[in-house]
Amino acid sequence: MTLILSVGVFLLMVVLLTLVGTRMYVRPKAAIDRVVDTTFDSNEPVPVHPSLVFRDLLQKLGNLIPASPKDVSVMQRRLIRAGFRNEKALRYLYGAKAVLAIGLPLLMVLMVANSSADPSNKFIAVVASAAVGFFGPNEYIRTAAKRRQKEISRGLPNALDLMVVCVESGLGLDQAIVQVSKELEHAHPDISEEFALMNLELKAGKRRIEALRNLADRSASEDLKKLVAVLIQADKFGTGVAQSLRAHADYMRVQARQIAEEKAAKLGVKLVFPIFFCILPSLFVVTVGPVVVKIIRELIPMMNNM
Repeated sequence: MTLILSVGVFLLMVVLLTLVGTRMYVRPKAAIDRVVDTTFDSNEPVPVHPSLVFRDLLQKLGNLIPASPKDVSVMQRRLIRAGFRNEKALRYLYGAKAVLAIGLPLLMVLMVANSSADPSNKFIAVVASAAVGFFGPNEYIRTAAKRRQKEISRGLPNALDLMVVCVESGLGLDQAIVQVSKELEHAHPDISEEFALMNLELKAGKRRIEALRNLADRSASEDLKKLVAVLIQADKFGTGVAQSLRAHADYMRVQARQIAEEKAAKLGVKLVFPIFFCILPSLFVVTVGPVVVKIIRELIPMMNNM
């Protein structure tokens, strides 16, 4: 009897503990609360990162600055060529110009307030800082666009060789562009991004010639424009794409060799000034210095004693 009572109590305790554990610990919310040691309330405000606040401030300031449609189209094109394709990038740019055009003059005023410089020079410094703050973002965008064009031109020979291999192996031009975009994603991300955008335009229903022209217009790279012209001509006249690409690849190799030879020929002239201003003075100090010291120590006292 005692054994039966003990088993019954044990089973009752097991059932009770199982029910309590299921109600209190097996629920997903309770498990998440135990892991993160906190409770989530949907009514609590989500913390915002300071960079997002600053970005929102730039956007609001950019919305307040008026701009002509012509300037908007030009700056939008420059931003795209620099790799900034966010739809709010133009407003961020205008906001940055406003912040720098106001902040830099204020900082310059604080710097020159206690200086003993001429008041006209102080005024020129403040005006120059305002000009730098207003036109500085434009120069940054222009520099970023040029740097991106150089990166595209640098990665284009590898992309062209890979495209030739893909086309000669049996792939179509569109599939070859997709494959090149995938293969060069890490080695040359800029040209891979351009080819990926061209593939998206083709999927959206644009004609291949229009997508190629948009590719050349987005990047503004001369080498890429030449490649686009070759592909458009091959598509128009029905010539072999592989043959055209291989001929253009040979042309680019010859052009790269000529550019390297030109830079090597200019190297001797460019080294004249570093040699004259950096190497020759140290060479004179090493070779002529001991002689000058010996003359000063021995010859000049000897001449004075005579």
